[in-house]
Amino acid sequence: MIKPMIKAPLDQMYEAHHGMVFRTAYRVTGNAADAEDVLQTVFLRMVRGNPEVENPESYLRRSAVNAALDVVRARHDNDTLEPERMAASGSCTELRELRDTLRRALSKLPARNAEMFAMRFFEGYTNPEIAKLLGISQVVVAVTLHRTRRRLQKEMGR
Repeated sequence: MIKPMIKAPLDQMYEAHHGMVFRTAYRVTGNAADAEDVLQTVFLRMVRGNPEVENPESYLRRSAVNAALDVVRARHDNDTLEPERMAASGSCTELRELRDTLRRALSKLPARNAEMFAMRFFEGYTNPEIAKLLGISQVVVAVTLHRTRRRLQKEMGR
């Protein structure tokens, strides 16, 4: 008789949430390879830290956004070939350039603001859902998102 394997809580958490972590990271980074790196980073941190979290989906989503923003910041710091890349990419670059500009602008925001923005506009969460996931009031979410949008508009207008 073969005994069924009992999965560790971290294995169960990975199986249940790895897709969401990857999608969240991909929406922030715009790159599948970077999203894979973020996925690994998030779950490695779980292995090294305490895998016992009260709301794993919220924790993992927040971790994915923050790790993805770190990747975007690092990419921006190392991105010195911008003019050559833009010239070589052809006529379909306007949308890509706009996304890259948005990602760079997001990387300059405080982590909490960027996280809320990503949850609202990349992940499609409503303000009440964001408030519940982050444990803050809906008013704080609304005000933060409003200020963040205005700051991004100014940043992207440059």
